[in-house]
Amino acid sequence: MYYNVLELKDLVDNKENILDKAVLLERGESSLSAIALKKHEVLDSHISVCDACAYVFEGEAEFHFNAEKFTVKKGELIMFEKEKEHSVLALKDTKFLLIKI
Repeated sequence: MYYNVLELKDLVDNKENILDKAVLLERGESSLSAIALKKHEVLDSHISVCDACAYVFEGEAEFHFNAEKFTVKKGELIMFEKEKEHSVLALKDTKFLLIKI
C-alpha cells in the first residue's frame, strides 16, 4: 500500500446493500480505513477505542452521538473522542475515510 497513489472512490463499493470496508493502514489500535454505505444503511451503535475522524468523500451521512446528530456531507470531516458511543446513517450512497488515532 505504501508509495502508491490510490483513487479513493475505487477502494470500496456501495452497490450492494452491505457495508464495504478496506483497511489501508493498521498499527495497534490506530488505523486508516475506507468505508462505503448504501443509502439508508446503518452502522449500529458502537464505541471507538481511539479518537477518530471521518472524512466524507462521497455522499452524505448522519453521525449520531447519544441525543446529538451531525450531518456530514462530501468534503466535510467530523472528529470525535474515543469511548463515545455512536452510530452512522447513510443519507445517500456514502463513502468515507475513517481515521483512528
